[in-house]
This record gives sequence, structure tokens and C-alpha cells, in this order.
Amino acid sequence: MAIASFNDLLDEARQQPETQRLLFVFTRAELPDHPSKEQRQRFEQGEGGVLTPMLCVDKTPDELTDMKDLVAESRATGVEWDIAFVAAMADLGTERAEQQLDRMVEALKMGSIEAYLAFDREGDVVGFH
Repeated sequence: MAIASFNDLLDEARQQPETQRLLFVFTRAELPDHPSKEQRQRFEQGEGGVLTPMLCVDKTPDELTDMKDLVAESRATGVEWDIAFVAAMADLGTERAEQQLDRMVEALKMGSIEAYLAFDREGDVVGFH
């Protein structure tokens, strides 16, 4: 199944034979340190920049209804974000999920995004080029 939306992800996760745990790293688009004039212009047009991890959480699919509720829950933290990166794993408990979230945050800081699905605040898949 091709995942085109957050709801597709939830449906797929719920259909797996093993209970899944979804790992979320919420990122905010920011200008890099010491941006060039071109980088600043692109960023002001809504392109480019760097995605900085701001918040992370793990949830089972049964703890989620849709992206709207996830956005509302994240809003309660007071942390603003633009793109949510998501990975799935068999539910081996919160401690194991936290270890994987730490690895995920480090990978994202290094720019390694290809292993994760990315969603905007509306729940649509985001592609990068």
C-alpha cells in the first residue's frame, strides 16, 4: 500500500500482525547558522532551510485518531513545528521506543531523512528534493 496521508499510515499500522509503535519527531524549519543571501531568500519563500528536531513522542496506533488530534495534542506542549517525521516498529515497550527515538533524532540532525515518512500539519506526505 502506498502511504499518501497520515490516515493511510494509521490504517497500515493497525493492519500489521504485531502491535506497532509509531515514533514521531516533530521538526521546525529554520535558517541555517550564517545563511547566505540566497538561502535567506529561499527560506522567506517557504523553501530550503534546515529542519531542527523540536519534540518527539511514541504512540501506538490505537492512541491516535487523526492528524488533527495529534496537532492539537502537540499544541498543548507549546512547541511549534512544521514537519513530523515518523517511523514504525513492533511495540517492544517505551524504553526501546525511546532508544529508537534518540537514534532517529540524531539521524535527522545529520540530514538522514530517507528512512522516514514525513507529514505536514494537515497529514499529507511531504517529499523532499
